[in-house]
Amino acid sequence: METAAMLVAAGIECGFVTDPALVGSYGDVPAIVIAQKTRVIPASEAVSMTEKAARALLARDIRQIFFKYCATFDSTDQGNIGPVADLLMQLTGAEYTAFCPASPALRRTVYNGHLFLGTELISDSPKRHDPLTPMTDPDLVRVLQRQTRAKVGLLAHALVSAGAEAAGRAIAEAAARGIRYFITDAIYDRDLDTLAALTCDWKLMTGNATIVQHYPDIWRARGLIGATRRPPCLRAVGGGGVVLAGSCAERTLEQLAEFEKSHPVLRIDLLNAGDVAATVGDALDWARPRLHRGPVGFATSGAPEAVKMAQERYGREGAAQLAEAILGRLAVSLRSVGVRRFVVAGGETSGAIVEHLGIRRLRVGPYGGPGIGTAVTEDEDPVALCLKSGKLGPVDLFATTLDVMLDPGRAN
Repeated sequence: METAAMLVAAGIECGFVTDPALVGSYGDVPAIVIAQKTRVIPASEAVSMTEKAARALLARDIRQIFFKYCATFDSTDQGNIGPVADLLMQLTGAEYTAFCPASPALRRTVYNGHLFLGTELISDSPKRHDPLTPMTDPDLVRVLQRQTRAKVGLLAHALVSAGAEAAGRAIAEAAARGIRYFITDAIYDRDLDTLAALTCDWKLMTGNATIVQHYPDIWRARGLIGATRRPPCLRAVGGGGVVLAGSCAERTLEQLAEFEKSHPVLRIDLLNAGDVAATVGDALDWARPRLHRGPVGFATSGAPEAVKMAQERYGREGAAQLAEAILGRLAVSLRSVGVRRFVVAGGETSGAIVEHLGIRRLRVGPYGGPGIGTAVTEDEDPVALCLKSGKLGPVDLFATTLDVMLDPGRAN
């Protein structure tokens, strides 16, 4: 959703679906985003889902497929970045592609193939405690090579700094030696300018959403898209408002604490939540008398110690699936009692809630800041969603965003 929001903010009409079958419902739009929950499912399932999405796009005779993943390259030795890239290389017929997770404005940078969060290697950062994809190796060439049989190399910063033409020559030479995947160094925004210019005609490109912002000016300069359109304002949505937090990132915990200063928050202890139906029922009973007074929050989030205890009881994937099942079914119950505004913290949580609510197509609003996407369903009885990365967003995001959903004009 963040990727689509960046394109919308750049004045580009962008379709957004969760079901590839709906790609054909759009007319002549410059871009379509298919959002799927594939980060931590078994690699074979991620490949199968991605194939359906890619074939739906290729049927439209598209110029390029862009495969988006997190700025922190969240993955395991089994995938799913490598296996999905392997599939997309095959389908598009690309000879090689690049991997650009960097987001310099957020201090997510890559140098000598090593991923940094600020001044720390990712392996020294809180990401080493991620409950599903702990990042303990900062060398992305090694990380990706463990996920694929394709040969992985590095496009070093000296070559990126030399410009798109020089970088292109270096890649062509390396490809002649059998290298198919290139981790790209990127420290500054100007590096992303270079990488966008280098890759704008490639059949396949991969990376974090940030580099997407650097394509529209190139497309316009080359006459591939029309004049800039003013980003549309999303429709106002009333009804109850809730926060659903599944992320255990430090920033989400800070945002919850800030929201709780003025709004009630129910913290759901996974160790005592084995009965999903009973837990959801209790949470709904707690919410009913409070919702008429304003937004409320629900969280399965916890500190690393609490997460470890839940994983010891249910297993790593089991704990995550339990949290997603609780928040997803709770979202459905809340919708049935009049909630129409949802702020969701965490990428996996966002995917689970969209799936539970049965949302297949959305109108996305313009970019609201790093890691944040907002959208409204196109139904007669609309639902407004803000889906945010667990690691990002201002500390007061929860209450502010729920207010903006009532009156989107105040965000301008």
